[in-house]
Amino acid sequence: MAIKLLPETLINQIAAGEVIERPASAVKELVENAIDAGATRIEIATSGGGKSLIRVIDNGSGMRPEDLELAVRRHCTSKLENGLDDIRTLGFRGEALPSIGSVAKLSIVSRIRDAENGSEIAVTGGRATPIRPRAANTGTIVEVRDLFFATPARLKFLKTEKAEGGAITEIIRRMAIAFPHVRFVISGTDRATLEFAATGTDRLARIAQVIGKDFEENAIEIDAEREGVRLTGFAGLPVFNRGNAAHQFAYVNGRPVADKLINSALRGAYAETVPSGRHPVAVLDLTLDPALVDANVHPAKSDVRFRDPGLVRGLIVGAIRQALAVEGDRSSTTAARSMMAAFTPGFRPEPRRDWTPSASPSRPFSFQPRQPAFAEATQAAFGDVMAPAARSAESQPSMRTEPVAEEGFSFPLGAARAQVHENYIIAQTEDGMVIVDQHAAHERLVFEDMRKALASRSIPSQALLIPEIADLPEEDCDRLMAHAEELKVLGLHYERFGPRAIMIRETPSMLGKVDAQGLIRELADEIAEWDTSATLHSRLEHVAATMACHGSVRSGRRLRVEEMNALLRQMEATPGSGQCNHGRPTYIKLQLSDIERLFGRS
Repeated sequence: MAIKLLPETLINQIAAGEVIERPASAVKELVENAIDAGATRIEIATSGGGKSLIRVIDNGSGMRPEDLELAVRRHCTSKLENGLDDIRTLGFRGEALPSIGSVAKLSIVSRIRDAENGSEIAVTGGRATPIRPRAANTGTIVEVRDLFFATPARLKFLKTEKAEGGAITEIIRRMAIAFPHVRFVISGTDRATLEFAATGTDRLARIAQVIGKDFEENAIEIDAEREGVRLTGFAGLPVFNRGNAAHQFAYVNGRPVADKLINSALRGAYAETVPSGRHPVAVLDLTLDPALVDANVHPAKSDVRFRDPGLVRGLIVGAIRQALAVEGDRSSTTAARSMMAAFTPGFRPEPRRDWTPSASPSRPFSFQPRQPAFAEATQAAFGDVMAPAARSAESQPSMRTEPVAEEGFSFPLGAARAQVHENYIIAQTEDGMVIVDQHAAHERLVFEDMRKALASRSIPSQALLIPEIADLPEEDCDRLMAHAEELKVLGLHYERFGPRAIMIRETPSMLGKVDAQGLIRELADEIAEWDTSATLHSRLEHVAATMACHGSVRSGRRLRVEEMNALLRQMEATPGSGQCNHGRPTYIKLQLSDIERLFGRS
């Protein structure tokens, strides 16, 4: 069969399969063009979920007639003056407009500032009409009708109008956060009008417009830099979490991205602080030399590749954890509001189904290790840390105590006044009150002590009776050997066994019986993708969290006032004490004004 050159229209339709996957993809490309043109006001109108109509109006710089003619041809762009190593715009491939024109009915009206009138061009199914004069304001109007009419098979794979309209809204929300100086308005027959007013340089105000004002009150500012890579943005408190990852926004040099590395780093940063099945809320901006990041990975430009992924991941994890250690212990305002609402007549709170209490007076813990060696192994690793915790859980406590007089109210968590239901400590502060879950709080304190032990010493290992051999590709073996000393500190001892195998001699004793070959393969995959070996450390921390849960003060145990105050002081001195190891809040703070409002005194 002879090879022949495909027609230009068919080439564009093939390209459209990747560039324009759905109506939201078209909106994304058109809005990016508007922002690259310097627009400060962008209006989007849709109908039929974007399948019937997409209209984007901007007040950008506009295009001359000769530029308009080239704009609808493939690989014509004004944005690649210095090549792919210096991409400083959102668009650069020159594929969006011809791709849209090949599968839809496209019309563009544009006018530059000093022109007497504008110009119009239309493209239907890949066929362009001659340019003609048209009255227009400065800027550009792009109208897309009957999307995918030229490729009807694609219509079968689209979702409902409501779902497609929701995807368009999500694109605009992410763009709005990236560019707070731009006013966005989205309207249409298929939706209620949504407007994001320009906030200038006030990024947090724009984020509050998109995510909600609650985030503004429960966010910590991030600003860190390492080796030319800068991370800025806002990270939500661990107790301010959501049921999905839709409230996580990542940007690289101003470009909205959906990057696996960034998502993985975000999960790692909040490890042991957010409950399973819950997701942190965050807005992260990475700024770095364009030569150090490849934005030309996929035609949709939503994926990027970093030259040094380990550096980027380490920066994100370290910066967020440092910020949480400094400021992350305050109580979420949403928890206090939920409590306030509980006092309102008719309120019926929905039960949380994503966690169950770790202990109760009627059902005490019975810690059963999976194998006999587990208890001895964990005792060897953390005996000196666990001993004080174990003694504090006995009937005769030995917690550090100190008398607290009236001036104790000046402490951040105040002075203990009472214990209710043998689990909740009521403390008085200068401007309100604090309610503390004693088990959750002490569990966190013990876990942080164990974390320090993990970081400050080598983890005891257990020798395998018969060393296990893991067959791996040669490149994986090379990567593992480069991290051998680092992993030896964590109790994993292995050596090269020929060019394509690793011999595992010892594993961390606190993991008990473990699939050694599965662990080494998981580490090899992680090192290959992220150039980091965090999996093993995460497993060790998970074991430490379990041990801390079983070694802390139980619910149902009465505490003396001195013990309660000692617990409060330790919480104030311990990073991360605002939530337990499972991510639940350890305390809730109520302002005096809130309490007075309940009684109609304000």
